[in-house]
Amino acid sequence: MKQLHKQPSLNHRRDEEISSNQTDPYSPKALKHHRSLPRSINYLFKEQRLLFILVGILIGSTFFVLQPTLSRLGPSDTQSTAVSRSFSLPASRNNGFEYPKRSFFGRVPAGIERRRLRIVVSGGAGFVGSHLVDKLIARGDEVIVIDNFFTGRKENLVHLFGNPKFELIRHDVVEPILLEVDQIYHLACPASPVHYKYNPVKTIKTNVMGTLNMLGLAKRVGAKFLLTSTSEVYGDPLEHPQKETYWGHVNPIGERSCYDEGKRTAETLAMDYHRGAGVEVRIARIFNTYGPRMCLDDGRVVSNFVAQAIRKQPMTVYGDGKQTRSFQYVSDLVDGLVALMEGEHVGPFNLGNPGEFTMLELAEVVKETIDSSATIEFKPNTADDPHKRKPDISKAKELLNWEPKISLREGLPLMVRDFRNRIMNEDEGKQL
Repeated sequence: MKQLHKQPSLNHRRDEEISSNQTDPYSPKALKHHRSLPRSINYLFKEQRLLFILVGILIGSTFFVLQPTLSRLGPSDTQSTAVSRSFSLPASRNNGFEYPKRSFFGRVPAGIERRRLRIVVSGGAGFVGSHLVDKLIARGDEVIVIDNFFTGRKENLVHLFGNPKFELIRHDVVEPILLEVDQIYHLACPASPVHYKYNPVKTIKTNVMGTLNMLGLAKRVGAKFLLTSTSEVYGDPLEHPQKETYWGHVNPIGERSCYDEGKRTAETLAMDYHRGAGVEVRIARIFNTYGPRMCLDDGRVVSNFVAQAIRKQPMTVYGDGKQTRSFQYVSDLVDGLVALMEGEHVGPFNLGNPGEFTMLELAEVVKETIDSSATIEFKPNTADDPHKRKPDISKAKELLNWEPKISLREGLPLMVRDFRNRIMNEDEGKQL
């Protein structure tokens, strides 16, 4: 009886399973024929995410590679659509100094255009510093000039007043300063014999304490630091021409030693901060430089000769006039400083023009340029005046791809034009 009772229940369960199988529309075969479109998309997004990511990267890369080429404009179209399709830096003429024109055609893909830098130039109101500031502003960087105006002049920077990328701070680098910057060009120091001999203790303090403060700032904010040293670190050289490996022949207790030894100490500080604190430093040894905005009466031979010839005064030659110097135009120097800062090499690097002239030969070039009737006056030579000075710039040529382009006969007329205008204005001011 118990078996008879269980049998119907089992049969009943089988009947229910069979009936359910017959009435249920779901089956594996039905999935293939009746799957809806949204389910397929959902499957792809959920299960094939890696494939979609790879395809997206491929499409994006193709766009950024081809888009600048497709959007490049011809020369005739750039003037009419300069704002939307091109960016250009026009040539600017500031106090007789001309910068090259640079143009960039086509759109630059997002993320690869040059980042604007914030740069400090100590001594930026001086002769070389003001030209460097012009170049940095022209390429789109923000520049902060700090200067105590001992030898610098506001007139060198007046054309930048009102420019939102330019800032001027009256400050002596002997005292610390706190700024947030990316690069530091340290030029602050009187560079002519008349000025650095005027207060020799102040000169060596500027070279030592000023450099120490600027290096401390570079260490604090992680900025790249460039020191403008001088060919005077070679003293009265026994090697000719002078290579960067030459250690020099300097009188440590002479009248010029406040500048010579001050710059040698500044180089030592820069290398100690580089080796000991990891500061990224660059060292440039600058040889004789001339050009617009030089001080009219700073005691350097080119400015002396030019100013005296314009004023109809005898050109003063110290000693027998057979001492040699090499003269580079200021724009060549500025290009070298920027190339050094943007490069990967610490230095030191000689930055100068290897063309060598005696003082008498320089006087003849000035006479040809200004006044053929100009006369020469000889005076006793000054103490510790180097007999020869000529840079070996093979290292800068090889590692920086830099060399001067403007000869003395090409650059001197540009300086003469600036000096003539300033001397005429000076004379007019005296008459008033």
